[in-house]
Amino acid sequence: MSINAPQHPHTVADFQANVTAVRERIAAAASTAGRDPDDIRLIPVSKSFPVEVVKVAVEAGLTTLGENRPLEMAEKAQLIDGVTWCMLGPVQRNKAREVALWATELHSLDSVRLCEALQRRLEAADRTLDVFIQVNTSREDHKGGLGVDQVEEFATQLVQFPRLRPRGLMTLAAYSPEEKVVRAAFSQLYQLRERLRPLLPETVQLEELSMGMSSDFEWAIAEGATTVRVGTAIFGHRAQSVYLQ
Repeated sequence: MSINAPQHPHTVADFQANVTAVRERIAAAASTAGRDPDDIRLIPVSKSFPVEVVKVAVEAGLTTLGENRPLEMAEKAQLIDGVTWCMLGPVQRNKAREVALWATELHSLDSVRLCEALQRRLEAADRTLDVFIQVNTSREDHKGGLGVDQVEEFATQLVQFPRLRPRGLMTLAAYSPEEKVVRAAFSQLYQLRERLRPLLPETVQLEELSMGMSSDFEWAIAEGATTVRVGTAIFGHRAQSVYLQ
C-alpha cells in the first residue's frame, strides 16, 4: 500500500489536519472490515523528531506518542508534559531503567532476561508497565521478536513478573507492496491470539493486537488490529536526525 506522506508539519493546524486524515482512513478501513473504529487505537510515532517539533504535535492535541529508542524517549519525557509514552522499538537490558521510569507501554517484549531487568527497575520506581509480546510473524532474520511457536511458553512465564501487565501481541509485517504478503503476517498474529486465549493463565490475557504502520495499517485493521502505530502519515518522512547520529 503506497503512502502519500505529508510535508513535515510545522504548525498546530498541520498536525491536526494530518491526524484527521489518518483517523478518516482508520474509520474507512474499519467500516470496510465491519468493525467499530472506536475499537482501534492510534499511536502517533514521534521517533527521531526533535523536541520542538513534538511540542507542536502535543499542542495540536496528541497525548500518546510512540518512540523507538529509550534514551530519546527519556529525554523527551523530561521536557514535554502531558504525554503517555509508548516504547515501540527493541530494548537492551541496560536501557530498562529509562523504560521503567518513563514508558507506560512496551510493545517489544521478547525475552525473560528483559523481563527480569524491567521487573527490578519497576520495583525500584514503584511503577507498572503494560507490555506487548513481539512476535516475528514475517520470519525475517533482521527483526526481533519470538517465533510463533515460542509465544505460549514465554507468555506463561510472565506470571513471575507482577510489575509487567500483559496486554497483547505485536508484530511488524514484511515491508512489501504485495497485500497478501503483508496481510499474512497480520493474520498469523490474530490466529495466534485466538489459539492462545484458552491456554494462558487468567493474569496473562493478551487481548490486544498492535500491528500496522503508515504503509499498511488499513490491511492490519482488516486482519484485526486493535492498535496501529503511525509515524510518517502524521509527522512526514524522517530526515537525518540528531537522534540517529
